[in-house]
Amino acid sequence: MWASLGLFTVWAKLFITISLSFAFFCIVSVFRVRGKKPPPVTDKMSHSSDQHPEAQTLGVGKAIAVLTSGGDAQGMNAAVRAVVRVGIYTGAKVYFVHEGYQGLVDGGDNIRVATWESVSMMLQLGGTVIGSARCQDFRAREGRLKAACNLVKKGITNLCVIGGDGSLTGADTFRAEWSGLLADLLKAGRITSEEAKASSYLNIVGMVGSIDNDFCGTDMTIGTDSALHRIMEIVDAITTTAQSHQRTFVLEVMGRHCGYLALVTALACGADWVFIPESPPEVEWEEHLCRRLLETRGRGSRLNIIIVAEGAIDLQGNPITSEDVKNLVVKRLGYDTRVTVLGHVQRGGTPSAFDRILGSRMGVEAVMALLEATPDTPACVVSLSGNHAIRLPLMECVQVTKDVTKAMTEKRFVDAVNLRGRSFQNNWNVYKVLAHLHPPSTKSGHTLAILNVGAPAAGMNAAVRAAVRIGMINGHRMLAVQDGFDGLAKGKIEEIGWSGVGGWVGQGGSRLGTKRVLPKKYFEEISKNISDHNIQGLIIIGGFEAFSGGLEMIEGRSRYEELCIPLVVIPATVSNNVPGSDFSIGADTALNTISNTCDRIKQSAAGTKRRVFIIETMGGYCGYLATMAGLSAGADAAYIYEDPFTIHDLQGNVEHLTEKMKTTVKRGLVLRNEKCNDNYTTDFIFNLYSEEGKGIFDCRKNVLGHMQQGGTPTPFDRNFGTKMGAKAITWITGKIKECSRHGRIFANTSDSACLLGMRKRSMVFQPLTELRDQTDFEHRLPKEQWWLKLVPILKILAKYNISLDTSEKAQMEHIKQKRASVESHI
Repeated sequence: MWASLGLFTVWAKLFITISLSFAFFCIVSVFRVRGKKPPPVTDKMSHSSDQHPEAQTLGVGKAIAVLTSGGDAQGMNAAVRAVVRVGIYTGAKVYFVHEGYQGLVDGGDNIRVATWESVSMMLQLGGTVIGSARCQDFRAREGRLKAACNLVKKGITNLCVIGGDGSLTGADTFRAEWSGLLADLLKAGRITSEEAKASSYLNIVGMVGSIDNDFCGTDMTIGTDSALHRIMEIVDAITTTAQSHQRTFVLEVMGRHCGYLALVTALACGADWVFIPESPPEVEWEEHLCRRLLETRGRGSRLNIIIVAEGAIDLQGNPITSEDVKNLVVKRLGYDTRVTVLGHVQRGGTPSAFDRILGSRMGVEAVMALLEATPDTPACVVSLSGNHAIRLPLMECVQVTKDVTKAMTEKRFVDAVNLRGRSFQNNWNVYKVLAHLHPPSTKSGHTLAILNVGAPAAGMNAAVRAAVRIGMINGHRMLAVQDGFDGLAKGKIEEIGWSGVGGWVGQGGSRLGTKRVLPKKYFEEISKNISDHNIQGLIIIGGFEAFSGGLEMIEGRSRYEELCIPLVVIPATVSNNVPGSDFSIGADTALNTISNTCDRIKQSAAGTKRRVFIIETMGGYCGYLATMAGLSAGADAAYIYEDPFTIHDLQGNVEHLTEKMKTTVKRGLVLRNEKCNDNYTTDFIFNLYSEEGKGIFDCRKNVLGHMQQGGTPTPFDRNFGTKMGAKAITWITGKIKECSRHGRIFANTSDSACLLGMRKRSMVFQPLTELRDQTDFEHRLPKEQWWLKLVPILKILAKYNISLDTSEKAQMEHIKQKRASVESHI
């Protein structure tokens, strides 16, 4: 009998193999039907080209020049690449201007036609490939006259300038003088009347490239996030040696007029002190600093970190240097103290995923702004507000930027901080609370518990640290729950103090431990433990399970009175799939991990030639990681659940790659979200591409797996987690007071159980019950996701012939209106 069964098994396996092979052959044969062209790859998220045909013809007959000026910044190349490719997509002729304004003045070979292939492999490069230079010639009218002549001769009437406020101011001056320059050139016979008529006006659009983040009007400038990456890599390395020898390190970072890098670095590494030019220390700061260092050592810490911005000053405007600080610490405390001046290393290296995506998005918007402009449109700068690209009048932003410097010169330091904007103020206020306030001697009498739920995500520990310390500063007793709701049910609860979360801000994973267990089955045990430990508020940090668990806790309130306590959910998941928030803690770290891996893979593909890599990313049904990594890595395609695809789309992708192999760019990169399609698996797509690419290209596949959940958190995730943790405690403290009656806490309203999320331009608390209707529970997704609007950009930059929806044009805003809008929501 067993022999017969074994024979049957062999025949069964053979039958299945033959059937699968035949099915695969049938699918592949679809690609080989001669005389039948596949339908073009289109974007399901866009309107059809019949509705908005102007996008692909908007630039016909027009010419655009792009230049980078001033100091270089990582991400400039991504912006240049986007300007070139989107410009070509619209039908415009695009030119590089090499060596910034100097190249514009010198002309000749410095102004060259850009092609699609000429910007290939630029995304991952730091600095600026087309060069930048300080130009004295352009400051004089004669220099601008030469520059104008060079542009007129090539028919260029649209100029995209990527640089700092000085570079953008120069561009605005150039535009204001344009008519006069043309008249002088015509009078001198250097241009013809026909040329003057064809170039009657000049459009200017700016993008801010500066690692200092010193330009008012945008939340982030191109290069800032990458500079923070370089700084944090060094700080993390220094931290280990400082702990080994009980040393104090003084780190000097860039920021001559702006303390943003120093401030965010201090938040992201838990520094003991930070010096920034916008807010000098108090009169007797030397005593306060030494007292602070002594207290830190007294709590058992083996290191001290002090961050100094290069432009730091005291209240009298005198410089405070890193050497000054070192000498003070050595003289007063006798600590082994070292100085590290980071210098230009902050400008170097590969741009972060954030800067690549920011540069790409800004580049797309810059081209649209140029081609939609009229002679009456003021020169604008493309800015980032929350997660939206907006346009602001260039000189309004320049003026406010100058107002900050003026306020510091006049020693109006409160005004200087306020002029920097709400984000800067929030960072400064959170840092001051964490670094300079101490737990009060009188306690509030309230007990709060913190737990992590779901899969680990880098930045969770930063949120826990901030919540614990801000909670203690508010006088609360703070409890740490191990292993999520499972630990809450099993009583894995212990008090955690100030030193208990020391050093957590830069650590990946979850120090508390996290599980996917939901609370519904354990309500009785959870209720008992909440009562036994007198827990009066709950902070739940995690992914979709944290959101679902919060909803279950609300459902349990009708049966268990102990669950009637305020609770807040902080989204933390690499998948970025929690409803109610545009961003989740941990997603930025995962995105950078994927981007860095794709860089190495592309390098391998470029070396071997004619090779296509298929990369599978995490995210469940959410395509955020695949899409954003596709943008940051320059992928040819990204397969995601939210943008359904068919065998015909796969056919179009293969043909696209086949054509690409005929160019100088003989490589391909395709990303696939892990649950984008049940049938078109990573193996299936790999086999299909391998079969169709025979003789043209070969294929390799990589499943990145859990490496996307690992690693140390990026500066963004550290900062984001810290601010989310701090804001959650402030909210829950107020909610406990609101729900307190005769010494008892009873919270049973919908607004007593909220999710804290980043929505567009602000952090907001939203009742979990209201978010239920915005959720696709089957696929664990929000019903609306802002980043889906970026899918067409990925395809256009990969040279697919699709339509770009231009029905929602970014309108020109004003910086004061923008500020009022932001401040009313924060």
